[in-house]
Amino acid sequence: MASPFPRLLPSLPFSPSSPPPRIFPGKPLPRLRAAVSAALQWNRKPQLAGETPRVVVVTSGKGGVGKTTTTANVGLSLARFGFSVVAVDADAGLRNLDLLLGLENRVNYTAVEVLNGDCRLDQALIRDRRCPSLELLCISKPRSKLPLGFGAKALTWVVDALRSRPSGAPHFVLIDCPAGIDAGFITAIAPANEALLVTTPDITALRDADRVTGLLECDGIRDIKMVVNRVRTDLIRGEDMMSVIDVQEMLGLALLGVIPEDSEVIKSTNRGYPLVLNKPPTVAGLAFEQAAWRLVEQDTMTAVMVEEEPKKKGFFSFFGG
Repeated sequence: MASPFPRLLPSLPFSPSSPPPRIFPGKPLPRLRAAVSAALQWNRKPQLAGETPRVVVVTSGKGGVGKTTTTANVGLSLARFGFSVVAVDADAGLRNLDLLLGLENRVNYTAVEVLNGDCRLDQALIRDRRCPSLELLCISKPRSKLPLGFGAKALTWVVDALRSRPSGAPHFVLIDCPAGIDAGFITAIAPANEALLVTTPDITALRDADRVTGLLECDGIRDIKMVVNRVRTDLIRGEDMMSVIDVQEMLGLALLGVIPEDSEVIKSTNRGYPLVLNKPPTVAGLAFEQAAWRLVEQDTMTAVMVEEEPKKKGFFSFFGG
């Protein structure tokens, strides 16, 4: 079987541990060293850290910040890296994860039917044909009411069943959390031991994210990482949008990824074709892949300062106005 990671450098004139070549004596090439290091990193498979299965809840508190988009693209990236992933859409009334993955026409059974004994768990799991390592599990069908007994214990039972299934436990269980902090939120975070907090750099999303962070910590989830979505550097330079550094200082969370604003998101959502599958890759798709890479290795990234745009001088500035 061919490796899913194509070689970026077919042949290197030197080993990775040796110093880079020099064109002129005494003048190394730091850019070449960085390029070779980056190429070697992306030529290898990320090293899985932590005990499996790793149950990660993707949440935010505020709706419309990109939780489902993050779940779909990160989950598909993990599957393309070679890890088995089960993406659980925990939004009972307004599920959308199946639409973003293009699997809406294949949902015949849900977790409710599994709990009622109407089907087996493997029948409710929908395997993505584009990447067989990714499976989707929906909690319930749209316009259907959840039974009164379905709650945190029921979802925990589903995750335990995935952990002990005969075909083997998945490496990752990603739970797409519904918006708000009501019963759906409590149900979604119950089986998780890690959290991926998605926010945008606006004050309303940050206030909700701060509230959700406190609730996650009260529930015993200490491993919380942040993804800042829909970042526009032009607005940051003009001081019309908070920078990622400002967001990190306000929330005090480790940074997993920064996703720039990309018009391809709407196109991929309408087509049911996640960004990470686009060829050529988009900027946002690459950012999601890097965030998934850091999630595997339990790594973080460091935000950098964006230089401000110089203020334009008006006509009256020449006269001291």
